[in-house]
Amino acid sequence: IKYSCNFLVLVITECWFLFCIGSATVGKMTSTLTLADLRPKVRTFVEEYAALMKPDRIYICDGSEEEDQALRQQMVDIGRVYRLPKYENCILAHTKKADVARVEKCTFICTAKKEDAVPEPKAGAQSKLGNWKPIAEADADLQKKFDGCMKGRTMYVLPFSMGPIGSPFSKIGIQLTDSNYVVCCMRIMTRMGKKVLDTLDDGEFVRCSHSVGQPLAPGQKDDPWPCNPDHISICHFPERNEIKSYGSGYGGNSLLGKKCFALRIACNLARREGWLAEHMLILGITNPQGVKKYICGAFPSQCGKTNLAMITPTLPGWKAECVGDDIAWLRFGADGRLWAVNPECGLFGVATGTNTKSNPNAMGAIFKNTIYANVGMTSDGGVFWEGLEHEISPNVNITSWLGEENWSKDHHNGPAAHPNSRFCTPTRQVPHLDPRWEEPNGVPIDAILFGGRRPAIIPLVFETYSWEHAVFVGLSMRSQATEAAADHHGKMLLNDPFAMRPFFGYNFAKYMQHWLDMGKRPGAKLPKVFHINWFREDEKGHYIWPGFGDNCRVLDWILRRCDGEDNAVEMPIGRIPKPNSINIEGLGKIDMDHLFDMSKTQLEHEVKDMEDFFDEQLPGQLPVPVQAELQNLKDRIAKM
Repeated sequence: IKYSCNFLVLVITECWFLFCIGSATVGKMTSTLTLADLRPKVRTFVEEYAALMKPDRIYICDGSEEEDQALRQQMVDIGRVYRLPKYENCILAHTKKADVARVEKCTFICTAKKEDAVPEPKAGAQSKLGNWKPIAEADADLQKKFDGCMKGRTMYVLPFSMGPIGSPFSKIGIQLTDSNYVVCCMRIMTRMGKKVLDTLDDGEFVRCSHSVGQPLAPGQKDDPWPCNPDHISICHFPERNEIKSYGSGYGGNSLLGKKCFALRIACNLARREGWLAEHMLILGITNPQGVKKYICGAFPSQCGKTNLAMITPTLPGWKAECVGDDIAWLRFGADGRLWAVNPECGLFGVATGTNTKSNPNAMGAIFKNTIYANVGMTSDGGVFWEGLEHEISPNVNITSWLGEENWSKDHHNGPAAHPNSRFCTPTRQVPHLDPRWEEPNGVPIDAILFGGRRPAIIPLVFETYSWEHAVFVGLSMRSQATEAAADHHGKMLLNDPFAMRPFFGYNFAKYMQHWLDMGKRPGAKLPKVFHINWFREDEKGHYIWPGFGDNCRVLDWILRRCDGEDNAVEMPIGRIPKPNSINIEGLGKIDMDHLFDMSKTQLEHEVKDMEDFFDEQLPGQLPVPVQAELQNLKDRIAKM
């Protein structure tokens, strides 16, 4: 009887799946893939979660243009997005006010042992380097939340590749989601569809499950932006390569290939396999002599990373070409150098502040095939955000992201676009795209840049003294808070080591040690490492350095340092440019002395702040070489 009952359950379950899949049709949308096309490991994953989440339908995404257009029309029909007739194939979504950014307090690394996930802070202090949750607790919580969470909805199955399909760099994921918005954005941000399944075959993949957390009762009208912001949970299980996300539809919480996979899970894979997964841009730069070099740059969100990746050099004869604007995976090549690949194939950039002056290359990319989030809408079928005041017709009316019609700066308290408003755009549309951006083996890296928003003390640029010093500088990064995370507001200075503070996938003390170990690799030809700061302010709070395209002047100095040019002087913080070694011709009066001014007292305060942070967040856990670099810095300052 027991075995007969079990057999009956299996038959009923299989019949239910066949009913869900049917002809792989949802509305007017038909997929070329069915459950039968999935390899056993993938099919088991889908069946397991479908039985738990209980969707009305299961749809396996093939990534086709027809599928994408059908999904977009679905969203238009239910009011989830607006079409923008001014542009080619562009849509706009307005989220709920409670679902506009990453929610760091609800984001967890789930491991068997706490010390594998986060450092142990000082007694009584709260960790600022990640949140830990025991595996059993996270599983139990999400099991309860996921139970029936997709009732009335479609479960979309997304096979996707981070990195060019078939590249030795690349990793594959399978995401389950009940959000058609997520499907359309993931199609932009990743390589998605049948070719990924063919490449995966019976191999390993990262399991990604997501739900907006708002099931529908029979006959219930869908919400234009379904979410469950009071119960958001984003959990990462690095020991089993799995991500679970519940309650949010916002990109950073729901596009699981992005920060969740490409940084938090990937940095665990990188540590095991001997590479790096970093929050970095990748940029190719060619000087007037035709010599090309590649750099990586790590900056916190909204600190100029995308603008640098999209730079249009103002110096004659210079050319910049973008490989990636946000994430870099770096491996040692056979030549001993670090080679980098962009695992994404889309831009998920901050819209606010983007304009023809600040980022002409982005502006050349984002007005076709783009999905906008939380920007304003103009009466002529276009978009608006702060920074576009001089680039729209004065005769159009603006509707704010909150739905306020006839919005104007003078008559409304809030902005037209949320400060963390976004554009999601295919990388292939970038006007200055590097021809090697999808090179399977990546591009060779000559320099790594760290940076952040520092109105005082930190100079425009300095070079580190060694790889160990570079790790110390990465550890010591601080930057003004931005709107990219819902948890931080104002202009407070936040410690943001390696620009990875929100994205560490394992204990940061071990992360530092991994960087140090990379520097010990036999035969390694390590890139030079620099720190830059475009945001020094004068006494009136104005930026001293013009930034944007003129940042190529700093890159010029950096690349000449990579060639061994004697154009630097040693200071306690690192090597800074010799006087007149940065080309400022044509810029007018620039207070270069102020850009590099550092008093002994200021640096002593900076070190004190560092030590307070280390003592609070990493007591007794700094690797020995990092401790030595801290002492070296103190010794150099004492000699000023």
